[in-house]
Amino acid sequence: MAATAKKKSAVYMRASKEIYAAAKSGIPDPNSNLALRSAIEKYRKVCPKDVIDRAIEKAKGGDATAYISGRYEFFGPGGSLIIVDTLSDNPNRALVGVRTIVTRKGGKMGAVSYNFQMLGVIDFAGDEAKRDEAEEALILGDVDVKQVNYENGYVEVETEPADLEKAKEVLNGIGVTEFEMAETTMVANEKVTLNDEDLGKFKTMMDELDDCEDVQNVYHNVENA
Repeated sequence: MAATAKKKSAVYMRASKEIYAAAKSGIPDPNSNLALRSAIEKYRKVCPKDVIDRAIEKAKGGDATAYISGRYEFFGPGGSLIIVDTLSDNPNRALVGVRTIVTRKGGKMGAVSYNFQMLGVIDFAGDEAKRDEAEEALILGDVDVKQVNYENGYVEVETEPADLEKAKEVLNGIGVTEFEMAETTMVANEKVTLNDEDLGKFKTMMDELDDCEDVQNVYHNVENA
């Protein structure tokens, strides 16, 4: 129970910071602020509405907290590649905290972003027929689609980041209104499978990064994590 509560608290904190920062970046109204609308959509299913509302009200109230984003790249156990995004009011603390967690598990800082690309990713429940219908609709809707896949009861769409919102609108038009995921994210071009020893280190590292208050997102290329 305590572990579950801790995980929820970490998610709520990430949501609050990201929504607050998005609201502060422009008009604190999701109808006029695309970044805010995207942040709300990202956390809508995992956060209570009051967490979202409080973050927006905090931004409206003129709070002076300034969150600074950071991105750090690492080589991890067993040939894993890791990108960590932070959002913190103390960038030095964020860097030291993230670097300490990774290096304790044998990782080291290094440029790995060459193996990743930023994509718009949408997941929704469906079958192979829905996959085919979605692909056709997206192409006809002039969405820059990278690929549309089906696996285990879910359809996954990958687009250019700028076309994410357009893709959602097209999918709405064919009856897809609930998304398991609809956000821009870093996707690995090539993935690795870790052995048991390296996988154990990697999973412990991921848990510790997840608990770090300054960590906002973690991207990696591990297939079996």
